[in-house]
This record gives sequence, structure tokens and C-alpha cells, in this order.
Amino acid sequence: MKTKVALITGGYTEEAEVSYKSSQFVYSQIDKNKYDVYLIDIRKDGWFYKDDKDISHSIQKADFSLHLGEETIRFDVAFIILHGSPGEDGRLQGYFDMIGLPYTSCGALTSALTMNKGYTKAIIQDIPELYTANSVLLFENHRKEAVQLVQEKLSLPYFVKPNAGGSSIGMSKVKIQEELEEALNKAYDAENTGKQVLVEEFVSGREFSQGIFRNTKGELVVLPATEVKTTREFFDYEAKYVSGLTEEITPADLTVEQQERAARIIREIYIRLDCKGMVRVDFFLENDTDRFFFIEINTIPGQTAQSFIPQQVQAFGLRETDFYGELIEAAL
Repeated sequence: MKTKVALITGGYTEEAEVSYKSSQFVYSQIDKNKYDVYLIDIRKDGWFYKDDKDISHSIQKADFSLHLGEETIRFDVAFIILHGSPGEDGRLQGYFDMIGLPYTSCGALTSALTMNKGYTKAIIQDIPELYTANSVLLFENHRKEAVQLVQEKLSLPYFVKPNAGGSSIGMSKVKIQEELEEALNKAYDAENTGKQVLVEEFVSGREFSQGIFRNTKGELVVLPATEVKTTREFFDYEAKYVSGLTEEITPADLTVEQQERAARIIREIYIRLDCKGMVRVDFFLENDTDRFFFIEINTIPGQTAQSFIPQQVQAFGLRETDFYGELIEAAL
């Protein structure tokens, strides 16, 4: 009997477009000889499975079962490839915990915490060898005084971003004070991000992204890092998803000491935040100091053919099929 996998995609934010691309790639790579895979689309207007005849079937939310004619499908595991809410912020994980369905991602508390960039920094800021940029966390009731608070506490240039967003949606780099108010409004108004804004001082350095996962033996495996070089002002939405704007180098050109230091830091981040499955940590290596600065952690990292994790899996010497199988079996 094959393991029945619910491959979760879609979502309630603008990141849904990326989720669909990621889930299609994962679907194409999962070993169909071992797993029966059902692509489940979670949207605001319902949760659906679309069959080979393009007919939509609703998921029964009481137990996440699927009725196909006279057959009832009960899943063994959920493989979550849903970026943003509700797949990355702990809501879906809490639901699966309540109905007793295993899943491949971090748990509900970790997912909710790491979706909040400001709170995450508070948890990891004392990890040895890791640095965090000076920042201000702004809530909705700060909106009228937000400009003043930022100017009082931080020095230009700034990165302004939704505190609970992803894919760099709503993010701006501010180089002069006259641009700050517009950048703040853009971040505050980003859809489904909670009306919270994180403003950080700019760190001048090389940008990297690096994955880590726990395998079926319980071992933490750090994947090779990817260096990101973009022709854009910073690694924004267009740089991430428009072809030709970014050069991604995997494995990154780091010294042995830098590789070992990054691996130590990333393992500690994973443990400190009580992560599960695969996650990706983004960081800067500051030009003048050789210090690693934390940017953010992504608990449902992109899985298109061009995404960082598939690149790093290949550089590590794994096939994507085997990697996704490891994640499924570890969840079970």
C-alpha cells in the first residue's frame, strides 16, 4: 500500500503564485512508485483537489479527508508547499495537529514565531558568531509616529519590510529620509501581513541563502550555501522571480572557515527555534568585518526548479526525488 501524500499548495497571499510553481516541481519529483500524491489547493474560497478530468472536489475540513465518488481518501502525511498564510504562519500546522495528521514543516509555534521577523531576531540574537542589524519593530498603533521613531533610532540607509511577509513583497530600500514614509505605507499595506513593519539598518556585504534539514536518521544536514548577486537595488520580488536579474552561485565561494562557521550558526538557529523538516536561512557576510548577519529564516522555502534548495540539494549530491522522500519519511 502506497503512502498517501497531500501536497499542499495555494494560500491567501500574493505568494500563492510561487506556491503553485513550487508544488508543481515537487509533484514532478516525488517518487510515484512509493507515494500516491494528491495536490490540494487551499484558497480563501475553499480547499480543493482537482482530478484528471479537471473536476474540483472539496476537502472535508472535519478530518481533511477527500471523497472521490464512493472512495474516501485519508491521507498519511501532508507535504506543505504553501508560502505565506495559512501554510507558513502556523495556522495550517495547528489544524493538522488537532486532527492528528503528520506534516513535513515546522510545528505551529515555530511557524508562527518565524513568520514574525522581529520576534525571531529576539530569540536568535545571542547565538555565538551571529549578528543582527539594528532595527525597529512597528505595530499598527505606531503608524502615525513611525517616521519619527525610525529617524530617532536608526541611521540611513534602511530596509523596510512587512514583519510577517515573504518573497520581498512590500519591501523597500530607503536611501534618503524623503522616501521613508512611502516605504512604510507600502509595508504596512502589504496584504495579509498583519499591519506590522520591521525597519533595519543596511548591512553592506555579500548575501547568502543556505538550507538545512533533519533526515530520517535524526541528523541535521546543512546544505551548501548559495550566493546571491543581483543587478537590482536589492534582492526584491523581481530579482527573485524574473529571469536574468540575478546570478545565483551554488556552492558559494566561501573559505573553509566561513563554511564551518556558517554551518555552526545555522544548526544553532535550527535548534534554538525548534525547527522541523527543511528550512532556509538568509544572511549577509559584512564586507569590512567578515561577520555573519541574520536576515531571516524561511520555514517553507521555494521549491521551483530554479529555487535555492533544489540547487543546494544537487550541489550536495542528492537527487530531489530522494530529498523529498527523506522529508516525507522523517515526518512520518
